[in-house]
Amino acid sequence: MWLLIAFIAVPMIEIALFIQVGGLIGIWWTLLIVLGTAITGSYLVRNQGLREMANLQRSFSELDDPTEPLANGAMILFAGALLLTPGFFTDVVGLSFLVPAVRRAAFVWAKANIKVKSFTMGQQGPAPGQPPSGDRVIDGDFKDVTPQKNRPDTPSEWTRH
Repeated sequence: MWLLIAFIAVPMIEIALFIQVGGLIGIWWTLLIVLGTAITGSYLVRNQGLREMANLQRSFSELDDPTEPLANGAMILFAGALLLTPGFFTDVVGLSFLVPAVRRAAFVWAKANIKVKSFTMGQQGPAPGQPPSGDRVIDGDFKDVTPQKNRPDTPSEWTRH
């Protein structure tokens, strides 16, 4: 339901803002601002995304919890999508997600409000090359259906004289 409201409300807000801002400063300045925020936002997203990628690699190498760098990376990706979408409202929301304090507050809020029911790490089955453990044995019969002339125990056409 909330997603439907967002898909209806955001374009309506953007259209209203385009009309208001375009009426105040003119169409060319409005388009220039939208283009400028897309270019600036792309630059900021790239730099902050690379920084968060380094933080994620550092957390993996130090065996730290990678949750926060992953969440920051997702929010930066979301910010980039919003900044590339033409409009003032999406630009403001996208630029706000590029502020580390806003990302930190969003992460703290999500951590407090999202409950993980289960989490597993590592392999779920036997290691590669190891037989299955427990009583997971499958018994079966087979029948060789290879044609007689292709069976390895009979001489091939090449070796017959």
